[in-house]
Amino acid sequence: MEQLLSIAEQITLLILVILMIPASYRIWVGPSDADRLQGVDTVSTLIVGVIVVLGVYLDSGILVDVGIAIAAFSFVATLTIARYLSEGRAF
Repeated sequence: MEQLLSIAEQITLLILVILMIPASYRIWVGPSDADRLQGVDTVSTLIVGVIVVLGVYLDSGILVDVGIAIAAFSFVATLTIARYLSEGRAF
């Protein structure tokens, strides 16, 4: 059972990393700033997913905590950038 769980975690990590490719393309080519913001938000969400799955895989609770902290900072950063793009001011 542990071996099956380990394989599932490895496959999940691989899928998350592969999904970063189209999101990175959206950042690189995005026709507008909003598209680039969407790509950055997607990549940051995928990075949080990688950190959390890696924390479960390595049985490290600190990585899960780090993932939660990064998710919180990413959320605030996305809101700030979106407000800047829509209203021209950050705060």
